[in-house]
Amino acid sequence: MPTMRKDLQHAVKLARIELTPEEEARLGPQLGDILKYVDKLNELDVEGVEPTAHAVPLTNVLREDEPRESLSHEAAMRNAPKTSNGLFIVPKIVE
Repeated sequence: MPTMRKDLQHAVKLARIELTPEEEARLGPQLGDILKYVDKLNELDVEGVEPTAHAVPLTNVLREDEPRESLSHEAAMRNAPKTSNGLFIVPKIVE
């Protein structure tokens, strides 16, 4: 059991959380069950199994990056709340 407490304290430190003694007493056995399950998974023969980052293959669904006509200056300025000399006027954010 001292190893389990050490593992719990290590996990708590990594997660940067604080546990009350009551929470430690409750979560300790739960962590033990999780670690037993991980040990059971370590018994599996994975020889010849290629490592994966995802359970299912992922592909990007992005459109092709092709040049196209952009907004005209007038169309862009039409939605601006304030303008001056053809430029956007925005609130000052840096002193």
